[in-house]
Amino acid sequence: MRSAAVVGTGLIGTSIALALSAKGVAVYLIDQEPMAARTAAAMGAGRAEEPAEAVDLAILAVPPAELATTLAGAQKRGLARAYTDVASVKARPMTDIVELGCDLTSFVGGHPMAGGERSGPLASRANLFEGRVWALSPHAATSAQALHAVESLIDMCGAHLLVMRPDEHDAAVALVSHAPHVVASLMAARLEDAAESQISLAGQGVRDVTRIAAGDPGLWVDVLSANAGPVADTLTELARDLERVTAALRQLELGAEGDADEGAEALLDALNRGVAGHERLPNKHGAPKARYVTVTVPVGDQPGELARLFADIGAAGVNVEDVFIDHLPGKTTGVVELLVAPEVAEVLSRSLKS
Repeated sequence: MRSAAVVGTGLIGTSIALALSAKGVAVYLIDQEPMAARTAAAMGAGRAEEPAEAVDLAILAVPPAELATTLAGAQKRGLARAYTDVASVKARPMTDIVELGCDLTSFVGGHPMAGGERSGPLASRANLFEGRVWALSPHAATSAQALHAVESLIDMCGAHLLVMRPDEHDAAVALVSHAPHVVASLMAARLEDAAESQISLAGQGVRDVTRIAAGDPGLWVDVLSANAGPVADTLTELARDLERVTAALRQLELGAEGDADEGAEALLDALNRGVAGHERLPNKHGAPKARYVTVTVPVGDQPGELARLFADIGAAGVNVEDVFIDHLPGKTTGVVELLVAPEVAEVLSRSLKS
């Protein structure tokens, strides 16, 4: 690929443009908001202008509801020889694309599984997609040339290709992305009217559960509206589980001997299922989640403290699998939780204490 156009310079579009520019691709940035395109250009993502001739690939980084009309307009003016998108929903946009009479041979539906709570070009980074899955949903009419162009894009961004049917994709993202965002938002909403004394007790657990609730509500309305059925199906199943857990807790609250035993058993079953589901999530290497050991280290809230900690970890020759930082409210210290393989946990603990 030698040239590309990115239509929509938000977080995903600008991150793709940065990755391609770093590989020497001539990237053209197009956005309904000219300032967004100029901001992305100032970050080194490309040129904020239309290309003079058709580029190799156009990446349409627009909301699902706008995808069909954006594709139709781009194809009409001959923007590119091949087209793809990054929308997190595939079935409904594809229906719209077919109904609008777009050229299906040059289009490949795509969705990189990456993002963040922040939006806009300033939140972008060139390595956003490294090691991530990039789902493709090609149509039966998609040409080999178009598919190859998008495969080149995925390779340049450092992502892993996964081909899925549109309906299969939408059910999957409802489970692993869209419904979790709704759950995080509803849990975070419980905090809105909480007393300050309650909020002061908040630790890393509630921060982890509600982190993604900080996403742009308007953007998420577009996403959820386009995938409403699969998300509703997932939330309906979750609601049944919540009803069972609530009933179990009420039994425990009442404390009658038989009912309490039954409630505890139901609660234990729900928690065990949660552990089993969590263990199915892949780790950073794509393999089933390993059982890591947590090494906890207090750190001061001063410049250079984290750098010194990780320098000491490197000197110990230990690889950290994951890291979490818990800030202590009202304190100038925090706690860093280092997840490491069990066989090196004791070595790391001794090294950091010495």
